[in-house]
Amino acid sequence: MTGIRLDNVSKAYGDFTVIPGIDIEINDGEFVVFVGPSGCGKSTMLRMIAGLEEVSGGSIYFGHDEVTWIDPAKRGAAMVFQSYALYPHMTVAENIEFSLKMAGVSKQARATKVAEVASVLHLEKLLGRLPKDLSGGQRQRVAIGRAIVRHPKVFLFDEPLSNLDAALRLQMRIELARLHQELGTTMIYVTHDQTEAMTLGDKIAVFNEGKIEQFGTPLELYQNPANRFVAEFLGSPKINLHPIEDLSADGSLSIRHFGTVDCEGLGLSAADLSGADSLGFRPESVALSDNIDGLSGTVDFLEILGDVTLVHLVGTDQGSVVIAKIQGVDDTLEVGARVGFVIQDSPLLFDSQGCGLRR
Repeated sequence: MTGIRLDNVSKAYGDFTVIPGIDIEINDGEFVVFVGPSGCGKSTMLRMIAGLEEVSGGSIYFGHDEVTWIDPAKRGAAMVFQSYALYPHMTVAENIEFSLKMAGVSKQARATKVAEVASVLHLEKLLGRLPKDLSGGQRQRVAIGRAIVRHPKVFLFDEPLSNLDAALRLQMRIELARLHQELGTTMIYVTHDQTEAMTLGDKIAVFNEGKIEQFGTPLELYQNPANRFVAEFLGSPKINLHPIEDLSADGSLSIRHFGTVDCEGLGLSAADLSGADSLGFRPESVALSDNIDGLSGTVDFLEILGDVTLVHLVGTDQGSVVIAKIQGVDDTLEVGARVGFVIQDSPLLFDSQGCGLRR
């Protein structure tokens, strides 16, 4: 297995800098997800690792070997793209074995390797079919099989599931997780979908404007985000973020447009709140209450999803919303009703620059 190290890797197109300089170390066998909004540099970074884009500065290492200027075909990396890019006139078996055939591998050895890959990806019954006779999920499995057959040092995935419908994406996420468990190969996966990032990655690198805002395990980033950008990007529905009005002498905290809450009940001290500008709490941390003397809002919208309901509460300003994620369906809730709520877990705090406090 092979780890990957990036030392101050940068990319510029003329005077326009896309990636100012990134340092990151990915351990042997890790599944790392690059996630971020469109245009944040994550795919450019992946293409530089693959050798499809030249770096403007810095160095790339596979294990102890520097590969910064090595030809893509000689790096030992296999890349799976958003488009399947299968040869339409070739069968599944011929598509999978193509790179081996070009490398001069014998027909018998090719057949053995194709059979092995087909078994891993459950493609045995499809080997004689043409791509036009396959579903989107099956085509993507063939594209992955074409990469696996080369036994690469690392796998690079560039938004491979974005063309699939929701059900197929879920199925393919499970298959990719199983594949990584079976192969144990280092994998880097690019996506803008935070659900894919949270469910697939051993670690996540959150990209923003060519920089990595935070790198760590999904749970670390979710529970202890480095800044507001990470806090808002990860989590569905998004985190509730609201300005702190003031801290009263009696130890109560005023949250703009929603009322006051006792700091001790939130697990916060005056020291914790020093320098705090806003407070964040996840929808699943919000519980509804009959007491409207503390925090309260007006029910504006109910999203009934079956196992859970998302309750949208507006404050005294219609633009201020708190979302509560409650279990099941509460038949007593009505749009227009005023309800209280409590924050059950210790909230996140951010300063005026958006940096996380108490980290």
